[in-house]
Amino acid sequence: MTGTRLSPTTTARTRASAGAGLLLLGALLTGCGAEPGEIPLSEIRADSPSATPEPTPATATPGVVGAAAGTPAASAVAAHNGLIVSRAFLDPGRTTSAIVTVGPDGTGERQVTQPPDRARDERPDWSPDGSTIAFDRTDPRTGATRLWTVSASGDGAQQIGQLCESGTADCTNEAERAPAYSPDGKQLAFSRSWGALDPAGNKQIQYSDLYLMAPDGTNVQRLTFLTNDKPYSGEVSNPSWSPDGKQLAFEYRTGATGQPANSRAIYVVGVDGTGLRQLTPWELRAGDRASWSPDGTQILFTTYPAGPENAPGGGIYTVHPDGTAIGALTPAPSDAYYGAAAYAPDGSSIVFTQAPARATADLYSMRPDGTGVARLTNTTGQWLSRPKWGTATLPAPAAAAAGAAAATQAPAQP
Repeated sequence: MTGTRLSPTTTARTRASAGAGLLLLGALLTGCGAEPGEIPLSEIRADSPSATPEPTPATATPGVVGAAAGTPAASAVAAHNGLIVSRAFLDPGRTTSAIVTVGPDGTGERQVTQPPDRARDERPDWSPDGSTIAFDRTDPRTGATRLWTVSASGDGAQQIGQLCESGTADCTNEAERAPAYSPDGKQLAFSRSWGALDPAGNKQIQYSDLYLMAPDGTNVQRLTFLTNDKPYSGEVSNPSWSPDGKQLAFEYRTGATGQPANSRAIYVVGVDGTGLRQLTPWELRAGDRASWSPDGTQILFTTYPAGPENAPGGGIYTVHPDGTAIGALTPAPSDAYYGAAAYAPDGSSIVFTQAPARATADLYSMRPDGTGVARLTNTTGQWLSRPKWGTATLPAPAAAAAGAAAATQAPAQP
């Protein structure tokens, strides 16, 4: 399998070890190998050591402002805080979205993808060197979601070859989403969903798990097995790498038949498929893409209340990678909507999405302890969201304009 793409016609199959599918104690989800016999594309994975389920550790009471997330540790490696990438809607009806970049002060917005009408470019991530942005695009005609890359300047947009060929059962309703570059740039983690839709009408797809592959689309390996024995139970998405490249944080969002139903939580797993652990309790409803601090001591995440999409009442939190010391960076309860948040490359700031009551979403920044909130962008209807802070520098003309703007106008407070 090394160095090649997987094919549904492959007859040599490798059965993953049953232990790689075990979940933590206390969680009511299961995942293990397929039934004996012919194993489809979705089951192919190199053998790995058995995963030992780890219990969810005790956590602090949610809602306490002031997590242990102060200034970055002295051991954190200094990095250049360059461009921020985000998703932006291009029309009032929010039917078409593109990937845009803005300067670290929120100025110099530039559209870097050119989606077809009603297509949605989403969930961008930077390559470590700041040269490339990976994202997913949903085709308005077919509804299929595929992985793409584009240069930081907006040139050379191309689709990464899709994981499987059409016309096979394993590719029914297949979608590939949320690409994330490894710290060394040699791998992409992403989520893959496939299978029939829930016959009960819950709009839930059969299977969903995390995969790894090279940025050119080769050497594909399945990483998690959360939905094998529980079809229609939920969706696995939004992977995020630890700074040392040894672990991934991700979101597990349960469906109507999940346990518990219609909830969400953040998990971590080793890149070899072992050490699966639930980090956040279900009642917090943590979701979207988490962000590791550059020194690896904190994981930043956002919570979402039950109810309509983009409803107010969530918040931004941090947690240690071992699941301890959960604390809120934003006030709770809140009448604002909060979206995904991400650390700056040097760990000195956090960029996040916020929509005050009855207003559109924009990008804001704050210190790692939740103080010093400043508004970075002031758009009209773009609903900027899912920001990621990279190291790419502004083009020279844009940098000069951004400097002039910063000198004449300070960021407005929300």
